[in-house]
Amino acid sequence: MKLGLSTYSINREIVEGRMTLPTAIDWVAAQGGECVELVPFSYKFVDEAGSIDHDLIRTAVRAAGDAGIEIANYSVLANLLVEDEEAYEAEVERVKTHVAVAAELGAPRMRHDISAFRRPRDENGVQYFEKLFDRMTDAARRISDYGRSLGVVTLLENHGFFVNGCDRCERLLRAVNSDNYRMLLDTGNIACVDEDPAVAAMKLAPMADMIHLKDFYIRKRDPGDTSEFDCGGHWFRSNAGRYLRGSIMGQGDLDMWEILAAVKHSGYDGCIAIEFEGFEEPKYASRVSLDNARRIWEAV
Repeated sequence: MKLGLSTYSINREIVEGRMTLPTAIDWVAAQGGECVELVPFSYKFVDEAGSIDHDLIRTAVRAAGDAGIEIANYSVLANLLVEDEEAYEAEVERVKTHVAVAAELGAPRMRHDISAFRRPRDENGVQYFEKLFDRMTDAARRISDYGRSLGVVTLLENHGFFVNGCDRCERLLRAVNSDNYRMLLDTGNIACVDEDPAVAAMKLAPMADMIHLKDFYIRKRDPGDTSEFDCGGHWFRSNAGRYLRGSIMGQGDLDMWEILAAVKHSGYDGCIAIEFEGFEEPKYASRVSLDNARRIWEAV
């Protein structure tokens, strides 16, 4: 097992100018991280016109090499469920551009979304999943086939409120039916669709090629300061209406001992990246999360 951090966890540090992408990578290594996931929110490898910033890619690769840390994964947002055919084809091609970025970064895998994170709440039902299933299968297969040609495994993450949940994720993976399309199990995101995270770990870890380790506070009653979709430290709501907020890993309401035991006993031995999205100061929260993850992994 290689434990590391997603740059999403310290995104605020980069946005507010206290870190750059190279110093962020170096900081992860300095905390004992063995791998890093790159998430281009506060930095961009591809601009709005679709042009690739090869200089920034070389900078990231050099920083990881100097720090002695693996670029384990590259994760991007996407919405492959647009119904307009021209827009659909454009989105497939845009995601394939990011696959090329992953290859240039030397990342062995890349996660892309299937659905927009802010998909309307009333369109998350199974009837919509069935209606759009062939479209998402087609897009995932085409992108993964392109990834295979570049040596990049593409990943399905249980992310958001639509393509999430054990049954939906397994069904899509089996329909694509490719050893180049694997699971990125997010141990926290499963709570967004009100499923048991430890059970999900038991079911999905055997299909995983990457894991996000995340913790949440969960409340049944409105704690205040609740938003619809803002998961960057604010309270937001699950599909069934429970209130969630990101926490330092090991300090929230998810049973991380049971979750990590399920992952470990599944035989998973790949990369695990902490994904922190709470209110606390990001460097402190990420450091404590890394320490907790090591301690719990060794104990279970």
